[in-house]
Amino acid sequence: MRIAVLSGKGGTGKTLVTVNLAAVSKESVYIDCDVEEPNGHLFFKPEGVHEEEVSVKIPEVDDELCNGCRKCVDFCNFNALARIQNKLIIFDDVCHSCGGCVLVCPEKALAEKEKVIGRIQKGVSDQVSIYTGILNPGEASGVPIVKKLLAEGDSEIAKPIFIDCPPGSACITMESIKDADYCILVAEPTLFGVHNLNMVYELVRLLERPFGVVLNKCLEEENPAEKFCLEKDIKILGRIPFENELGILNSDAEIVANKSNRYRKIFSSLLDAVIKEVSHAATSDS
Repeated sequence: MRIAVLSGKGGTGKTLVTVNLAAVSKESVYIDCDVEEPNGHLFFKPEGVHEEEVSVKIPEVDDELCNGCRKCVDFCNFNALARIQNKLIIFDDVCHSCGGCVLVCPEKALAEKEKVIGRIQKGVSDQVSIYTGILNPGEASGVPIVKKLLAEGDSEIAKPIFIDCPPGSACITMESIKDADYCILVAEPTLFGVHNLNMVYELVRLLERPFGVVLNKCLEEENPAEKFCLEKDIKILGRIPFENELGILNSDAEIVANKSNRYRKIFSSLLDAVIKEVSHAATSDS
């Protein structure tokens, strides 16, 4: 079972939900795909951490073979190559490692070399396996790291996998959720929260992933995000209250389900609801 947790922006409670679902699941896998600013490890404090570099292939040019035809320059949609003063310049920082320039070069003047773009860390916290991706500053895309993370997580057979996705709806988020069995959208109770909820709502519909919503920071007053869900007939999986105790525990990087029986019941109930929805989605597909 692969569960992806996502939101239209940072700060909605995506990591709060993912970390606590993994914690109440006992034996589980937590994968932090928010590779630009991973923070799940701050809650789990994993032990026995092993680190592995992640590399991509980028082009390098043999100036003696290059005849200045510019076919590689014209091919690149990311402007990672330029012909300046009779010399081919390669801008590593914006290269997306597609390899197309190497293929279109008629003189075979371009080859590929390895470039480290980040790393993954693997550790354990109680019965939870922790996988964290870290993208080096300035790199164009964290998608290769996400692919590596998910492949590593899949190696732990029979354990539920909880994916802490990057915020937003860009390519890296799409990569994080494309093979998910179920998606949890986390929303805040504001008009701005509705705008961001709609972003990921459109994304999961585009990728045809089954999904439901968790309403976070709930108060007694009117909740625009709840109204949005009711209007769109979206399943509301659970509600998390806006409370000082929860906020303090979370800001101290504590797993709230391990600190309070009340919060443990909230996230255990949420997990039960998600498992029920996953089973329903599997039955519908068959």
